Amino acid sequence: MSLLTLAWKSIRNRLFSVVLTVVSIALSVLLLVSVERVRHEARESFANTVAGTDLIVGARGGQVQLLLYSIFRMGNATNNISWESYQELRQHRDVAWTVPLSLGDSHRGFRVLGTNGDYFQHYRFGRKQALSFRAGAAFDGVYDAVLGADVARELGYGIGESIVLSHGTGEVSLQEHGDQPFRVVGILAKTGTPVDRTVHIRLQGMEAIHAGWVGGRPTALSRLRRAPDPEALQPKSVTAVLVGLKSPMAVFQLQRYINEYRAEPLLAAMPGVALQELWDTLALVQQALLAISVMVVLVGITGMATAMLAGLNERRREMAVLRSVGARPWHIFVLVQGEALIIMLVSVVLGVSGMYLLHLLLAPWLEQQWGLYLSLRGLSPTECWLLGGALVSGLSVGLVPAYRAYRFSLADGMTVRL
Repeated sequence: MSLLTLAWKSIRNRLFSVVLTVVSIALSVLLLVSVERVRHEARESFANTVAGTDLIVGARGGQVQLLLYSIFRMGNATNNISWESYQELRQHRDVAWTVPLSLGDSHRGFRVLGTNGDYFQHYRFGRKQALSFRAGAAFDGVYDAVLGADVARELGYGIGESIVLSHGTGEVSLQEHGDQPFRVVGILAKTGTPVDRTVHIRLQGMEAIHAGWVGGRPTALSRLRRAPDPEALQPKSVTAVLVGLKSPMAVFQLQRYINEYRAEPLLAAMPGVALQELWDTLALVQQALLAISVMVVLVGITGMATAMLAGLNERRREMAVLRSVGARPWHIFVLVQGEALIIMLVSVVLGVSGMYLLHLLLAPWLEQQWGLYLSLRGLSPTECWLLGGALVSGLSVGLVPAYRAYRFSLADGMTVRL
């Protein structure tokens, strides 16, 4: 402990250069743990988006694409599922429940989802948590709308608000359904999933605002009149279907049945498998980011060793004085290694503290802009291993200047060089 105290006093005498070294290593540690934290939280956020759903059914294509547009509201479907095929799937003997999803419209940049009451009953997220209402209730009328938490918060909407939907998914639309406004009847509680950024309406409402349209465009008939009886409107197709089974044992059999469905080309994807495929697709990017972070840490640690080695020539008299008052070579070794330990410990603490500070500052923005929910939690085992690896690497690199100091002799330190 006396040697560590002496090491701390020695550091204080070279405070400016040591502070620069500490800042450089702390920033590299911050980058390392931040990349790992975002990687882990992104995976957890993706995995918690949907739970309790056995299959997602959509038009034939890639299962990652199906997952993205049906669950994450990203991208668009290549085709729709006919209403007849949906009804046949719904009546299959192994199916316990279905939730139809119809996409294609938006409201001020937020996706609009057409569905039915089963959505609020069967949709699960996280650890099979059900959707709950912060205010109001589920839709009942054709022109009722239920808002996600973020939609209501960012647009300042409340119960009873009148909103106009737009055709298409862009933030700016040239085709608005202004003649058929919707009324907000419910606002969902926060979920930390894409549900928060979605406007929910009934399938009949989605059909009503497109009554008379041909090829995705309004016609003269649709402009002249509204649908005469919107309650009786029958959807012609849906974008995707969430399926829950009576027995999980039947999942593969039903998946095969859907994939080989002859009436139209369909695809059934298991959410867990699709999520794993999505994550595997991003694995190379994750590994590259982690490798870059590790290299940055190593560069910072190497800079520490370089600074310590450069300072040894100026500290030869200091080492000689210590030797002259009874310090042994191993005392000098421990002293220099103690300095490396203190620098690394302070850098790691500052790096982790900076990561939590960035979390508090950026978490709301990341959730708002990207739908990425970052939970405030302690260090994970992987993060602890990374920090431990950085600390061990710093101490290992510190062995070089410590050994050089160990080799300095008393005579060499007392010699005046001209």
